[in-house]
Amino acid sequence: MAEIIWTKLALRDAEDIHDYIAKDSELYGKKTVEKFFQRVKLLIEIPNAGRIVPEFNKVHIRELIEGNYRIIYINQKNVISIVRIHHAARRITKATKLK
Repeated sequence: MAEIIWTKLALRDAEDIHDYIAKDSELYGKKTVEKFFQRVKLLIEIPNAGRIVPEFNKVHIRELIEGNYRIIYINQKNVISIVRIHHAARRITKATKLK
């Protein structure tokens, strides 16, 4: 079983996403963020469930898709670090902070 760690950046991303959606609907803002946390639970049992992030093409940098969002994580010896939550319409560059 893998251990899940949420980085400060990922938690800030979740908060920012919530705040943006909550401008129109507090309920949907909350539900969206809850879906992120539920989706990530899959990684406890299946640490490599997501695909390799194509922009980085490194086997340990992976992502899960949840709705319009990419949950980017790093798998290092069954310690899963959730590093970013990125809207799929936004571009990811190698300059994107991952930790």
